[in-house]
Amino acid sequence: MSKPTVVLAYSGGLDTSVAIRWLQEHRDVDVIALAIDVGQGVDDLDEIRQRGLDCGAVESLVVDAREEFAAEFLAPALRANALYMGKYPLVSALSRPLIVKHLVRVARERGAAGVAHGCTGKGNDQVRFEVGTMTLAPELDTLAPIRDWGLTRDAAIDWANARDIPIPIKKKSSPYSIDENSWGRTAECGILEDPWAAPPEDVYERTVSIDEAPADAEELVLRFVAGLPVALDGRELPLHELVDEVDRRAGAHGVGRLDMIEDRLVGIKSREIYEVPGALTLITAHRDLEDLTLEKELAEFKRLIEGRYAQLVYNGQWFGPLKQAFDRFIEESNRAVNGEVRVRLHKGSAFVVGRRSDDSALYDLDLATYDEGDLFDQSLAEGFVKLWGLPLRTWAATTQRRGETL
Repeated sequence: MSKPTVVLAYSGGLDTSVAIRWLQEHRDVDVIALAIDVGQGVDDLDEIRQRGLDCGAVESLVVDAREEFAAEFLAPALRANALYMGKYPLVSALSRPLIVKHLVRVARERGAAGVAHGCTGKGNDQVRFEVGTMTLAPELDTLAPIRDWGLTRDAAIDWANARDIPIPIKKKSSPYSIDENSWGRTAECGILEDPWAAPPEDVYERTVSIDEAPADAEELVLRFVAGLPVALDGRELPLHELVDEVDRRAGAHGVGRLDMIEDRLVGIKSREIYEVPGALTLITAHRDLEDLTLEKELAEFKRLIEGRYAQLVYNGQWFGPLKQAFDRFIEESNRAVNGEVRVRLHKGSAFVVGRRSDDSALYDLDLATYDEGDLFDQSLAEGFVKLWGLPLRTWAATTQRRGETL
């Protein structure tokens, strides 16, 4: 009688490498290792595939999902200006639903009994993997070997070394836990767990320090169509390539370092270090173009829901009905967000220095100018101000008649 099969979200790192053997020994299952390339900078995908087999997987698959990640996950997040707690551009939170999508696909194709992930019980990713799977495939079980096992990082290294499991870390000297994709890079653990300690420079890879950043500024010109960047400095590029190029150029100026105390979904606070040069630069440019092209009431309402949108994604609700409804509203709101934005990169900052739109700008120089040629009819202002203030005038008069002071 054959063993049941589970599909493991495989990164090639410590936790998921030992998880293959643990699942075999403690759950008596065959494991299919599934690695997803979301732009995490892996040079040799064949090496990752082979490592999964060497760790004991019956099958090891690698999916190049960089274009899919940009088109289906980064694009809606960018249109939404999605920043958790007003700061974090949702690096890991955006890749998890894509991974879940492929876990479910492979599980159904292979007739697997369930899926598995390498998350601990203290983080947010366990929720994203499991709630996402529940939503897309409620018939599948989800196993969490690292959470169930409860081993420390050092103990996991010892366990792997004792079994000659080929992990990328053989010693206990690596101080950080890293997650990365084309939208950014995250780091935690080690000295970073002390919120008073400044992050060591060796934690950063995608950004230079402000001290080392060039003295001269650099400018980018981003062209947007329907809320998405389609060209950089006049060159049309696929979204995933454009994101990578902006990330590289902004990081070279020290843009995109975040050091924040984050409210995790599980109820604890954590200290997180993020490098998100491309994400923050693109969100800054997109938000500014919206200011130029969105009608006032629409813009105000969209800003109201952006934080809620980011919270839903952070909390693992990517496939939920409210987030899907927000997506439809945000896509419609961005239908006319067309134009160009000029962004200056300098010493850790990305700031907009110019914006224009030939067909969608709601800025009218003839109405805004104070110079000759002003078309704004100032004679209408007196009546407008009186009507606008009428409710407060009525309230104030009534309050004073009661002898109350304002």
